[in-house]
Amino acid sequence: MTAEHFDVLLVGAGLSGIGAAYHLQAECPGKSFALLEGRDTIGGTWDLFRYPGIRSDSDMFTLGYPFRPWREGKAIADGPAILQYIKDTAAEYGIDKKIRFGHRVVGASWSSADSRWTVDVEQGPERTPCRFTCSFLFLCTGYYDYAEGYTPELPGVERYQGRLVHPQKWTPDVDYAGKRVTVIGSGATAVTLVPELAKSAAHVTMLQRTPTYIVSLPNNDPWAAFAHKWLPARVSYRLVRWKNVMQSMLFYILSRRTPRFVKWVIRRGVRRELGPEADLTHFTPPYDPWDQRLCIVPDADLFKAIRSGQVSVVTDQIESFTETGLKLRSGKEIEADLIITATGLKMLLMGGARLEVDGKPFDPPRSKVYKGMMLSDVPNLAFAMGYTNASWTLKCDLVCRYVCRLLNYMDRKGYQQCRPRAAAHLEEEPLINFTSGYVQRSIAELPRQGSKAPWKLYQNYILDLLTLRLGSVTDSMEFRKAPVATTSRAAATANVP
Repeated sequence: MTAEHFDVLLVGAGLSGIGAAYHLQAECPGKSFALLEGRDTIGGTWDLFRYPGIRSDSDMFTLGYPFRPWREGKAIADGPAILQYIKDTAAEYGIDKKIRFGHRVVGASWSSADSRWTVDVEQGPERTPCRFTCSFLFLCTGYYDYAEGYTPELPGVERYQGRLVHPQKWTPDVDYAGKRVTVIGSGATAVTLVPELAKSAAHVTMLQRTPTYIVSLPNNDPWAAFAHKWLPARVSYRLVRWKNVMQSMLFYILSRRTPRFVKWVIRRGVRRELGPEADLTHFTPPYDPWDQRLCIVPDADLFKAIRSGQVSVVTDQIESFTETGLKLRSGKEIEADLIITATGLKMLLMGGARLEVDGKPFDPPRSKVYKGMMLSDVPNLAFAMGYTNASWTLKCDLVCRYVCRLLNYMDRKGYQQCRPRAAAHLEEEPLINFTSGYVQRSIAELPRQGSKAPWKLYQNYILDLLTLRLGSVTDSMEFRKAPVATTSRAAATANVP
C-alpha cells in the first residue's frame, strides 16, 4: 500500500486541531502537514452535539484562540456560534484546505529504524484502507468517545412506552414541545438542556442521584464590554482573557484550600436566585467544590426556570422504569413522555487508535504523561488535552506552541527522534484527580502521571505558561539522530537529564 508522507500528521479537526494547524503554519513554516478528520466536517464536539441549548461551560475569552480574538458579545456562547468561530478560523488561515475529511485513524506504528510513524486509516463510509507516514504524530482528538455516550444499566427500561434518548444521539425529530420531560443527570449537559427544554415543554424534571455545584455567571461580561469600547481590540481581548484566567484560578485555589468557605459562597448564590424558602438540599453535594467539575449557568437560566415552576429538581435513585415513566426508590413515581439520559460521556484515549512502538503494542496504564502532552517511551508523538478546571483551549494552545518549539529544536540540532524517559523510581498518581463518574469508570485504562515535574499535571495555567513557553525542551527527554547500526547506536543517543 502506497503511503503519503508528511513531516507532521494532525488528527482531529476540532477546536484543538485547528489551533495546532495554525501554530504549525506560523512557527514551523517549512514543515509539511495534513489534518486527518474522521467525520465529514470541522468542529469536533461542537458539530457532533446537537441537543437543545448546547453551549460552552467556559467563557469564550479563554476558550477562544489567543491568535484570533472572540469578538461576540456573549461570554458563554452557544454551540452554533462556537462551531462557526472554528470554521471561520480554519477558512481565514487556509487550514480548511489541509483537512482530509472522512479519514478515521485506526492504528499507528512507530519504527525507530525509519524514524517515522506509519498511520493506518479507514477512508469514507466504505472504510477503505489507506496509509500515511509521518515524522511526528500530533493527536488532537480529545478524550471522549464520539461514537456513543455512557448509559448506566436502566432496570425495566424495556417496559417504557415513551421515547428514550441520550443527548449525544439527539436528532431533529426529538419532539418535546408540550410534553412531560425527565432529564436523568445534573452535570453540564443536564443543566444546559433543562432550561432550554422548559421553554416549550409542559414540564421538565431534572432527576439527579447526587447534587452538583452550580454557579451563575453573567452571559455578557460587563468588563469585556467596557474594555472593547475604550481599548483597541487586541489589547482589550488580552486584558479580559487574563482577567478571566486569574479569576478562575483564584476560585479554584480557594476551593481546594478553603472548601467550607467556597461551599458557603456557592450556597449563598443559589439561595439568592431561588429565594429564602427554597430547599437547597438539591444543590448541596456531599463532596467538596472541584472534586468534580462545577457547572456554569449563564444569567441564572436554570434557577429562573425552577422559580417559574416549569422545572422541578428531584434527588433520588431509579428503582425501575414503568410503562409511563420512572419509579423511584423513595416510592415516588414520575410520569414522562420523553426521558433524556444525560448520564455522562465515555472517555477514549487517542480516538481509540491502536499504537505500536517497534512492534510492541502500547499499553496506556504502563505509561506516564510527560508535561501533560507526551507519553513516556513513545517517540515523536504528542497529544492535546485541556484543563479540567479551566478552558480547554488554554492548555491546548500551550501544548501546540511547545510542540513547535520541540520540532524547531530538533531541526537545529539535527535530531530525528525524541522520546520522554521517566526515572524508574518515579512515584505514580492517577492521571485525573476527579471523582466524577466518567473519570472513575476509565481511570484504570488511562496513562498515569508522576509525583513531580515534568511528569505531574498541576492544572495551573501560570505554571504551565512558564514551563511550556519558557522552560527547557530537553528535560527528561532522549534525542536521537538518524538511525545507525545497533553496535554504534548508543553513540548517536543524546540523553539529557
